[in-house]
Amino acid sequence: MNVPENRPEWLILVNPNAGNGKGYKDWEIIKALLTNHGFVFQSHFTRARHHAIQLTIEGIEQDFRKIIVVGGDGTMNEVVNGCFSQKVCPTTDICLAIITVGTGNDWGRLFGIPLNYEDAIKTIKKGNIHLQDAGIVTYYHGAQKDKRYFLNIAGLGFDAVVVNRTNIQKDRGRSGKTLYFWNLLRSLITYRHTQVEVVIDGTPIRNKVFTISLGIGKYSGGGMMQTPNAITDDGLFDITIVNKIRKGEIIMSLKKLYDGSIYEHPKIEGYTGRHILIDSDPLIHLEADGESLGHSPIEFNIIPKSINVIFNPEQALYLSPANTPFN
Repeated sequence: MNVPENRPEWLILVNPNAGNGKGYKDWEIIKALLTNHGFVFQSHFTRARHHAIQLTIEGIEQDFRKIIVVGGDGTMNEVVNGCFSQKVCPTTDICLAIITVGTGNDWGRLFGIPLNYEDAIKTIKKGNIHLQDAGIVTYYHGAQKDKRYFLNIAGLGFDAVVVNRTNIQKDRGRSGKTLYFWNLLRSLITYRHTQVEVVIDGTPIRNKVFTISLGIGKYSGGGMMQTPNAITDDGLFDITIVNKIRKGEIIMSLKKLYDGSIYEHPKIEGYTGRHILIDSDPLIHLEADGESLGHSPIEFNIIPKSINVIFNPEQALYLSPANTPFN
């Protein structure tokens, strides 16, 4: 895309609350680094939850096609939803990048984005892109049907409970890379299994389930690998189903969440699919990219190779390589 010389090329959306206020505290440092590296940009602070969705839509309507998120996975998710909600251009015309100031940073980890601000900016300037899949999930709030797009991982059941508890604490100002882990341990005390029907590309699976993960990416919860074999551009969700399991077994198996060996456990099953339906009794709740959403019945669909993301080819861990400049 050709940009007039006097017009900013990049739209930058800053979440001032990301990383327990790091987005606000560090923005002047990041802004100076961007300027020193020759970026011409227009920047906005997000003011509330979902504000980044609207800012993204407005930016694309103003002909921005390159967007940098200064924030965490939740802010990136909102920008993704803005990209897929706008009606101006195909999402494949848009390129996303991140300077991570959040706590989990699972999406940035997947694509090898350095935590050091200047190194992240150098990575963005190199312009290596990966055309990755996205997911769309429809779900319910009571009787109201809603939808959400996501780039990384969605979780149902126990995972959604942990994410919801973590988000409540983040809203109260708590932060830290171990927050998800400690909420996982606390939530084990009261959580119960759910009778679930999962239909993967027309094939039903019925069982009592502890948690379900659907991944385009492989990392969630600050470095856990709930879908360790996921490939970001193969047109498939990786689906991990943890069937009814004793709580002691979960604690003993936590190491497998970090080393990618969870499918070695006899009560954990892995599948792939494009179209997934999930229903349950009682209702099972949902999160996507760390954002607490609604409940069953739930439907997932993959959107293959639908948005460009900037990555670090030397450190990326998404498995399927690509290395193409975005112009």
